[in-house]
Amino acid sequence: MIYTNFENAIEETRALLKNRGEVVHSRRWQGVEIASNPNMACLEVTHIHLEVPMDGYEEDLEAYAWHIKPDLPWVDDHFEERVGGYPINPGTEFKNWPWNKGRGAESFLDRRGKFNHNYMERFWPKHAHVVAEPTANTSEYRSRFRDYFQTGKATPMRGIMYEYGDLKDVVDLMLDDPLTRQAYLPVWFPEDTGGGDKRAPCTIGYHFLMRNDRLSINYHIRSCDIVKHFRNDIYLTARLVIWMLRQLRSRDPRWKDVRVGDFVMQIGSLHSFKPDWELI
Repeated sequence: MIYTNFENAIEETRALLKNRGEVVHSRRWQGVEIASNPNMACLEVTHIHLEVPMDGYEEDLEAYAWHIKPDLPWVDDHFEERVGGYPINPGTEFKNWPWNKGRGAESFLDRRGKFNHNYMERFWPKHAHVVAEPTANTSEYRSRFRDYFQTGKATPMRGIMYEYGDLKDVVDLMLDDPLTRQAYLPVWFPEDTGGGDKRAPCTIGYHFLMRNDRLSINYHIRSCDIVKHFRNDIYLTARLVIWMLRQLRSRDPRWKDVRVGDFVMQIGSLHSFKPDWELI
């Protein structure tokens, strides 16, 4: 569906889940066995596609916040953490997430005090394997990275053929070839495939595409909780388009007249767990 604004997109998608959702109860959630827990049954609709032209908002963050209604101020703080340039883990903002109650995020930390993945590592994966200790912020990561660098252990991650890329490489690619079709930031990595007994990213990745002086984004996400994550995921992605555009403008005058384009989101499973059904 193509919607005139984010408010309509969110409301109509909520109504779709409420009216057409079917109950599904999987064996695991985030690697945890849930088959015998009735509260982990979820109402679900699948293969959701929504589009919102961003030209009515341009780069007005207050307008995005008004229509999307994410969890502010947390979502802005977490966005800055994501684009901070370093693969910090676990970071800080996971503790401040408004829904961090009950089985909180802390329960998923490993014995080192790190998550098995997070967005900061997936946005900046080149050296995500280097610092073994948990890092709460960029200055802490830089300090520990310098120690490893001096020992010669700070070699970049490699895939089958090449070194890993990161968000900066996507920026560099678009500077080199503004009309490229390859400007994709993956968040789901091969190591996530088939791993039902461990946490895996909800986001698959982000595709940036510039046409007719408009920068659009196609956000692919496999799994999205409509109560706890849907609005935040939309807002974080809209901010990522604006961040990308400002990075490009700051380095190349060819981008000075480019504006935000279309927001496209494709969701494999949009759902809500049983305790939240009344909220939808």
